[in-house]
Amino acid sequence: MTSAPHPTPLTADDDWWRSAVVYQVYIRSFADSNSDGVGDLEGIRQRLPYLRDLGVDALWLTPFYTSPQIDAGYDVADYRDVDPLFGTLGDFDAMITDAHALGLRIIVDLVPNHTSSAHPWFTAALAAGPGSPERERYLFAEGKGEQGELPPNDWESIFGGPAWTRVPDGQWYLHLFDPAQPDLNWRHPEVRAEFEDVLRFWLDRGVDGFRIDVAHGMIKAEGLPDVGFNSMTTGQRQSELLGKGRLPYFDQDEVHDIYRAWRPILDSYPGGRMAVAEAWAETPQRLARYIGPDELHQAFSFDFLDATWSADSFRKVIDTALAESTIVGAPTTWVLSNHDRQRHVTRYGDGEVGLRRARAAALLMLSLPGCAYVYQGEELGLPEVLDLPDELRQDPAFLRTGESRDGCRVPIPWSGELAPYGFGPEGSELSWLPAPATWRALSVAAQAGATGSTLELYRAALRIRREHPALAGTEPITWLETEPGVLAFRRTAGGAELTCVVNISGAEVTVAGHGRPVVASADLTERGDGHVLPVDAAAWFERR
Repeated sequence: MTSAPHPTPLTADDDWWRSAVVYQVYIRSFADSNSDGVGDLEGIRQRLPYLRDLGVDALWLTPFYTSPQIDAGYDVADYRDVDPLFGTLGDFDAMITDAHALGLRIIVDLVPNHTSSAHPWFTAALAAGPGSPERERYLFAEGKGEQGELPPNDWESIFGGPAWTRVPDGQWYLHLFDPAQPDLNWRHPEVRAEFEDVLRFWLDRGVDGFRIDVAHGMIKAEGLPDVGFNSMTTGQRQSELLGKGRLPYFDQDEVHDIYRAWRPILDSYPGGRMAVAEAWAETPQRLARYIGPDELHQAFSFDFLDATWSADSFRKVIDTALAESTIVGAPTTWVLSNHDRQRHVTRYGDGEVGLRRARAAALLMLSLPGCAYVYQGEELGLPEVLDLPDELRQDPAFLRTGESRDGCRVPIPWSGELAPYGFGPEGSELSWLPAPATWRALSVAAQAGATGSTLELYRAALRIRREHPALAGTEPITWLETEPGVLAFRRTAGGAELTCVVNISGAEVTVAGHGRPVVASADLTERGDGHVLPVDAAAWFERR
């Protein structure tokens, strides 16, 4: 390993994360620098100017650690090194140095719920046998039945099937995801000490924050009680309760002790080091417990991602999220897509309808107070790739359930007429997943500078968000009276007003009295003293 550098913090702004726009980089699919068909750290480094010009504040990088890549790096074998597939620690240091020089902060993915089955701790646990100190770092248990031939309980993997796998000596180990991802025992002091050290390792290398994978999952209920049903007994998958009900292996109260121990570590470093939780909880009140001055800084608002295309749905989700964030004094964190969910162009109807709605949703999200996360390619209007050949799919969930997340992970198009559209160096034809022919018109090169393109819409909205007094901070929203199916709210600061209007009514509407339009997701036409806002469109109006 190379020695850690001593980076200079970007700024002294400890609150940068309260209103930042964070761009999620799915490393395998962002940019390939060495023609092997897989994105890497050097590829990110080469494309940093694009992200600066897009107007984002920070990048969230999916896992790049040493890993067998059973679950695209979310099965970590070494938390302190870079997998050769993605480069070296030196490549990471060079990338973060360049990012900081361009004013971009770096958030890395931390995977604390489970390790890889190739992690030295787990291989030692298998070799040591039942009752050993090595096994206490994980969740091993005796099975049920006369010979222990049945799993210890009815828990189910998020990827489908039982959450337990039996080893040759007869014991079972827990894996809430793939069998190659054994769950850690977070009641063990060695586990807690190890991850506190991992935090410091990356903070010392200059990272600005962490996205905590499965932040709600590290603590399991004492005694490992049954849920009472699973897909084998009732046909209902336990994962259907995520965000809707309680499970004995998720969102246990004791998990908050972990984050209360992590917060002082983050606070001990300059420059506003932060952490965002990927957490699912039964109620907004329970989700809000993850954020605050003594725990994490943010938690994704997945209810916003799950909102249906209706004014009532969006308004309910927005009101609830803002109310809960106010209680804990933390910003709301908005997201429309990520590497685990179908792209929102497709969720909103696909084709021209889906793209029109996705563009409107982007203006809605970017005008709300708080932090927004943009998933790579959404600034290009990319849809889900629905027709990938089964033999090319690599998502471990596909083998267990037939459901695949690969369609949102296809490498993004940069330039050219033929796939993989500049994903690798000039002349490279390799890409770990194939891009469709329709993406040639969606590439960065095809959209850059093109009036009305989705890329230019994002660039304009992000520039205004950064510069406009009413959007640059955390000023609250004021809902305005509208006709049914129309959302309108205003934000005000420094004598300037900005109003966002979203038309989900099914008919065009005339918008007047909010000042001049500064950006719109579809063409506006003047009518009298106002402007006609088309169906499934959004616009920002300012008055100073």
